[in-house]
Amino acid sequence: MTTGSASVVINRDPATVFAAISDVTRTGEWSPECTAGRWVGRAPGPALGATFEGDNEFKLAGRSLKQWTTTSEVTQCVPGEVFEFIAEGYTTWRYELTPVDGGTQVTESFDFTTASALQRFMYETLARRPASMVKGMQQTLDRIKAHLES
Repeated sequence: MTTGSASVVINRDPATVFAAISDVTRTGEWSPECTAGRWVGRAPGPALGATFEGDNEFKLAGRSLKQWTTTSEVTQCVPGEVFEFIAEGYTTWRYELTPVDGGTQVTESFDFTTASALQRFMYETLARRPASMVKGMQQTLDRIKAHLES
C-alpha cells in the first residue's frame, strides 16, 4: 500500500474548516492538480454516499503532461471531524480535523494499492508520484489556510 499525508493548523473552528474542505466545487481554487470539481447525482453537497467529479491536470516544468477526470464517492462525512472519499474505486483521500488551541489541525492523507510490482516501481521510483502528491497536499492545505485566515 502507498500512503502519504500533510498537515497544517488553521486558525478557524472545525466547522468552518470542514465547510471549506468538503465543498468540492472550490477545490480548484486550492489544489495544484485538481482544477475543478462538481457534485453529480442527487446529492447537492457533502453527504455519505454522494458522488462528485474532479478534473485534474498533471504538470511538469510548467507543461501539461496529462489531463483526466475522476469520479469519487464520499465514504465518511462527519461535519467538523472527517471528510473522506474514494476516487475511481482505488485511491482513498481523507481529511481529519482536530480542534487545537486557537484553531483546527487538518491532516490530509491518501492511500492506494498498486496492481503490480512493476507498476509500483514505475509510479513510486521513476515518477516519484507519492512525493509529488504529498507536496501537492501541503500546497492545498496552505492555500486553504491562507484563504480562511484572510
